[in-house]
Amino acid sequence: MYRQYGDINTDWAAKGTDTMLKREPQMNLKGKWEYEDGLMLNGIYAIYQATHKKDYLAYIQQNIDEFIDDDGNIKSYHRDEWSLDFINNGKAVLDLFDETHDPKYKRVADRLYDQLLQQPRTETNVFWHKQIYPNQIWLDGLYMGSVFYARYQKTFGITDHLDDVVHQFLGSYEATFDAVTGLCYHATDVSRKAFWCDPTTGHSPHFWTRSIGWYVMAMVDVLDYLPTDIDGRDQLLSNLHALLNALRKVADPATNLWYQVTDEGDRPMNYLESSGSLMILNAIAKGLRKHYLDETDWQDFLTTGYANAIQQFISIDRHNYVNVNKIAHVGGLGGANKRDGSFAYYISEPIVTNDHKGVGPFLMLANEMQQRLNQV
Repeated sequence: MYRQYGDINTDWAAKGTDTMLKREPQMNLKGKWEYEDGLMLNGIYAIYQATHKKDYLAYIQQNIDEFIDDDGNIKSYHRDEWSLDFINNGKAVLDLFDETHDPKYKRVADRLYDQLLQQPRTETNVFWHKQIYPNQIWLDGLYMGSVFYARYQKTFGITDHLDDVVHQFLGSYEATFDAVTGLCYHATDVSRKAFWCDPTTGHSPHFWTRSIGWYVMAMVDVLDYLPTDIDGRDQLLSNLHALLNALRKVADPATNLWYQVTDEGDRPMNYLESSGSLMILNAIAKGLRKHYLDETDWQDFLTTGYANAIQQFISIDRHNYVNVNKIAHVGGLGGANKRDGSFAYYISEPIVTNDHKGVGPFLMLANEMQQRLNQV
């Protein structure tokens, strides 16, 4: 059924985006305002900026406009859930505001920004991930909420809370950092009350690659919106370097990709997972383009990782559509099904194809690599 293509010279960014427009003209059939759709739209917008193909922008607008009205209301958004996941689509809303200057997009962005100003916080002043996860800091929350938090302020000329943006990153790093491996845990319960957490540190039991992928992408993205002289920026950049170096140590040496449970690559049932690997490689690629990382340190690693990602994860079907395979469907802690963060839990989640949490970072990475190829 599948034909594997390993040619890194293929313009996977355009091919992948064209696939999305044909295969999923309506991105969310459930009528839900979901963060993974925003991730996908961010990838498509980056490719639109590189190609100026108007149908790409129209696709973004169509899939956001389905959920909003002229007064800034958002279908299926419930602020009283205090979920950082709700914020992520705000980046696509700001993309549309930048392109159209339509005030309805500002009204939507205002609504999401106002949530962050009132978001519950831990005793260390870091955002709760959700109301149902009190006092918990999750790495993915930084991608969902704090990048938008910074970008909104830059877009509308606000500086009042940029120091707080930096604190979200430094505070989350301190809360989740493991001194032995240099990695960051999926989450920390600052109150030490969650059944899954270490009673002394509050850490979740394992390192999960996609959570770290969200985090390093957020660290790279937020630097775009912070003044170069703001206090804490240098520390944030230092943390990014340290975390990427720790990730390099536990990457699969044959492929420069990462396993589902990050540091246990040789454990039976663990597997090379696409979404987290693509996120980390995207952070490296963008970090190089923005000169946050040193080309001599990372160029060869990135090139090898990208080539293997194409060979390991990407396929073309009989319709000539691009498919992103080997995606962990979900990963979380607690909740109604009592997810305990164990190794057994992480490897028990279904492995799926074309989940937006994998396709989005694939498009982002493909776009970064296409830009690098175009410069040669």
